[in-house]
Amino acid sequence: MLKSSLALAAAALTALAPTAATAQDAEAQTAAQPVYQPINYNLQEDPENILLLDLSNGERVGIRLMPSWAPNHVERIKTLSRQGFYDGVIFHRVIDGFMAQTGDPTGTGQGGSELPDLEEEFNPMPHVRGTVAMARAASEDSANSQFFMVFYPRFSLDRKYTNFGRVISNMDAVDAINRGEPPANPTRILQASLASDSKPVPAPMPAAAPAVMEEEVTLDDLNASSEN
Repeated sequence: MLKSSLALAAAALTALAPTAATAQDAEAQTAAQPVYQPINYNLQEDPENILLLDLSNGERVGIRLMPSWAPNHVERIKTLSRQGFYDGVIFHRVIDGFMAQTGDPTGTGQGGSELPDLEEEFNPMPHVRGTVAMARAASEDSANSQFFMVFYPRFSLDRKYTNFGRVISNMDAVDAINRGEPPANPTRILQASLASDSKPVPAPMPAAAPAVMEEEVTLDDLNASSEN
């Protein structure tokens, strides 16, 4: 009788073992799945993750940074902004109906920071109007400092570029960025800062002085000079 009871108990444990293992695997898989937080559009909340761009068109743009989407890219943007890296940098590639790209101090689209390139953090978040994503070269792991803001949805970019934020304030100012590759009169980032640092809006750039036209020298003027 005792042997029969032990045999039945052993059989029961054997039957339960795969079920317990399957449950553990499911929990581990669930824990490994990233959680993509929704966008918070409130400018008064979580200022550490709000990037403010003061533009040369006199406008301030608010961008919600999303660490749950792309933690390393968000950290890179914060680091460079606090270093003043983006201050004075132009929007060098602005395509109507597509996007405005910036973040290259050389203004050519070929430059970046001295920090190492980032590994991609592609995610399922769509490239919709107001999306802020990292630019890169042919390599998926070549993002460094350049980023772009999307004018209209471009779902063909999804999972090919790292989407790390969204414009949550003053998209009209983004729409007003001067077009061109590069623009003849490019819009600049006067100051990039985090809302938590409470930096004031910088003074506007002085207007360019009008070109002084030299008076045309005629043949009569030259003859008059030689006679004198």
